[in-house]
Amino acid sequence: MENILEVKNLHVSFDTHGGEVTAVRGVSFDLKKGETLAIVGESGSGKSVTTRAIARLIPSPPGRIKEGEILFNGKDLAKLKEKQMQQIRGKDISTIFQDPMTSLNPTMKIGKQIMEGLMKHQKMDRSLAKKKAIELLDLVGLPDAKERVDQYPHQFSGGQRQRVVIAIALACNPQILIADEPTTALDVTIQAQILELMKDIQRKTESSIIFITHDLGVVANVADRVAVMYAGKIVEIGTVDEIFYNPKHPYTWGLLGSMPTLDNEEESLVAIPGSPPDMLQPPKGDAFAPRNEYALEIDNELDPPMFKVSDTHYAATWLLHEYAPKVEPPAAVKKRMKGFGNTGASPISKKGDD
Repeated sequence: MENILEVKNLHVSFDTHGGEVTAVRGVSFDLKKGETLAIVGESGSGKSVTTRAIARLIPSPPGRIKEGEILFNGKDLAKLKEKQMQQIRGKDISTIFQDPMTSLNPTMKIGKQIMEGLMKHQKMDRSLAKKKAIELLDLVGLPDAKERVDQYPHQFSGGQRQRVVIAIALACNPQILIADEPTTALDVTIQAQILELMKDIQRKTESSIIFITHDLGVVANVADRVAVMYAGKIVEIGTVDEIFYNPKHPYTWGLLGSMPTLDNEEESLVAIPGSPPDMLQPPKGDAFAPRNEYALEIDNELDPPMFKVSDTHYAATWLLHEYAPKVEPPAAVKKRMKGFGNTGASPISKKGDD
């Protein structure tokens, strides 16, 4: 399957009063047509900055893309002028943000907000754009779309507003949809509805999705592949099965171990000790070493390269070096890995399961 997006050695920094914050450090990945790639990690790991760089939404100043390529259908977005990006942003690449209330203009009717992109990018007249806006509201499951198209954001619930934001993002049939924690602010019932809606829309439109989240349960339900980020770098990437059933990086073990399960047995969650590093002063060697109980001496000196586990699975840990000691995931993590394959005990259902 062909790549619709290729990110190569992306570096993003922010200039602050305290100095340069290196938010993204050499990130590389690709995205295929019709694929969902989930990017996971703790707050501050660089997930949102990476995707905002792709859409060229990094405010400059203080932010800047220092290095790297963002190839969208072979065109390097990092080198385009803002006017050129305006023809791509919203039309070919759309973003769904975390908080729908801050994404919507409270003084404009929602129909008009959907119509803006249609009139600009699709060159529709007002009447046709309004008809399309109603169709989009129907598509995202908003009842009474004909009446509600003329209402304001404050007249909708949180889940309904998120559906409106999705309708705006889908208006111009984008090739890539960036979903930046789109369900975090919603309760679990509405969250499940929104996730199901996004999967259904993807099946209908064949769009590619980059899904940012810290919730691994969500990942298992929506993703084809998973990229795990820490301290501005991708430390492990693979298919959803490889990340859940055969994780190789200690940080990924920590994320999986911190997942609650629905088992009846009493068990404590595995906490990752310490805190992420200060990116004003990026650490020497492996950034995760101070929090990694399996760290080797070399972790304090050299940043590990990406070691190949399979054709689709790579991890940046010295534990995969041929001379490294053999280390197994903690028992609690192994138990969760085993539980993922048992639908009776699993806290999640795998993508495609009912």
